[in-house]
Amino acid sequence: MNNTGSQTKADLLEVRGLTKIFGSLKACDAVDLAIAKGEIHALLGENGAGKSTLVKMLFGSLEPASGDIVWKGAPVRVSSPGEARALGIGMVFQHFSLFEALTAAENIALSLGKETPISEIAEKARALSKAYGLPLDPFALVGDLSVGERQRIEIVRCLLQEPELIILDEPTSVLTPQEADKLFETLERLRSEGKSILYISHRLEEVKRLCDRATVLRHGKVVAHCDPRNESPASLARMMVGDEVVGAERPPREAGEPEEMLGICGLSRKPAGPFSVQLHDIWLTVKSGEVIGIAGVAGNGQGEFFEAISGEVLQEAPNVLRIRGKAAGKLDINDRRLLGAAFVPEERLGHGAAPTLKLSENLLLSRFRTDANAFLSKVGLVASGALAKASKRIVADMDVRKSAEDPEASALSGGNLQKFIIGRELDRQPSVMIVNQPTWGVDAGAAARIRQALIDLARAGSAVLVISQDLDELFEISDSIAVMHNGRLSEPVPIGDATYEKIGLLMGGADAAASPAVKEAV
Repeated sequence: MNNTGSQTKADLLEVRGLTKIFGSLKACDAVDLAIAKGEIHALLGENGAGKSTLVKMLFGSLEPASGDIVWKGAPVRVSSPGEARALGIGMVFQHFSLFEALTAAENIALSLGKETPISEIAEKARALSKAYGLPLDPFALVGDLSVGERQRIEIVRCLLQEPELIILDEPTSVLTPQEADKLFETLERLRSEGKSILYISHRLEEVKRLCDRATVLRHGKVVAHCDPRNESPASLARMMVGDEVVGAERPPREAGEPEEMLGICGLSRKPAGPFSVQLHDIWLTVKSGEVIGIAGVAGNGQGEFFEAISGEVLQEAPNVLRIRGKAAGKLDINDRRLLGAAFVPEERLGHGAAPTLKLSENLLLSRFRTDANAFLSKVGLVASGALAKASKRIVADMDVRKSAEDPEASALSGGNLQKFIIGRELDRQPSVMIVNQPTWGVDAGAAARIRQALIDLARAGSAVLVISQDLDELFEISDSIAVMHNGRLSEPVPIGDATYEKIGLLMGGADAAASPAVKEAV
């Protein structure tokens, strides 16, 4: 391990003592970092370690309190993203900023700041996408595209600005393994052309495969510089969290006849709009004590499936959905919660939590019906003491890192907000738990904590349904895995019979309809 971060090649970017303070919190504490021309440099750390704050300062979205940013040997001040782009710094954010009703070329045009004909932009985008192995139809509507195709637009848009340094934030979190491999080929080509890449990821195997060097942050400070190719995923995780990260343990289910906790019986749903996926005759049973995983490439109906189960969209017939034996198809979210169900959506900010409300207020919003006796007085006033106590308990149980006693949801990093939202639902000890993308953008330590909590909940007698694009995650925690493809759900494959090849074939559309045996069982 090299604790100096020195580099023999000329540095394109150097950060010296960069510091950012929010109130009493030093989000970045005298950070030193050097990125050489033509290298892929990993930025690693737990959620809340300071990674997002650091790259926002590099991209001009935040102003540092002290320290220097040195670009090509000269100190610079980066006061806005426009100034960053003018220098030659581009960024592809984890959460895309595309308009679904516009074409790929129209979205690209909005970011270029030039009055260039759409036809010319489309031709440039097509040529560049072909040159870098990023297949892209510039005239396709964004709303019709998969998540992987949308990411290509973001990358092509960035490359058209001709950056010398590209910052990528969790670029593979929404990609299939095949799409990730194609992305790696593109990044390796960019490196060979002398481009530099600052690569943020919690997937440590890909960091080992791809990156030349790594800088590790912990609690806002640099704790290590290393060559990740000489490390193991375990040693990288240990640098990030300061301790060993242990994978989830899946103990055997208890003997005895399990009880049906969630029954889905012939669920169909017409597309809600031009960009929605139709659901076709879905049958599934989730029993007490088990974790059922739902795999699938993004955009194959997982979001529509979650909306139907959670009660955001009601069914035409009550018996299409059963929760603990009760017909729930026409019940709303709160009534389904009263039956013992809990829900964690994919989009945490805006869907799982109201951005401008405090954590305690978000807790109240989700539990004012199920915990009315605890959180509300007889005359309807909020029991602030009980609410604060419950919020503190969730924060402690899930190790949520925050900068204030009761901050707004938007003040937390994405991973820490995810921990709070999942902890908020686990705190109820629900009988049925449905989670969409439980560890998206969450660091290794927090992901292990979340996965183990879901297994423990199931083994305590609840039913857990996990929708995830992370196959490693599903193989680690699931008792069976079903696959969603084009709005159809396959028969669940017992984990003992499941292989990556078998699940991958189902993800590609092989045998995506549920078998009669599944329907008879339900």
